[in-house]
Amino acid sequence: METLLYYATTLAVIAVILVLALGLRSMAKGDSPKLSQKLMRWRVGLQFLAILIIMGYVFFAR
Repeated sequence: METLLYYATTLAVIAVILVLALGLRSMAKGDSPKLSQKLMRWRVGLQFLAILIIMGYVFFAR
């Protein structure tokens, strides 16, 4: 279980970084503000998911 949560944590953090980079790129290029907002909302949701996975990893690692 710990191995699964370890890889899920890694994947979640990579997803957050990817969406953050895409959102920042979108804002820097001056693309649609709606797209930037959507990407930043996705980032917040993915951060929440990553925190839940990390908490699960800590819980099961004990």
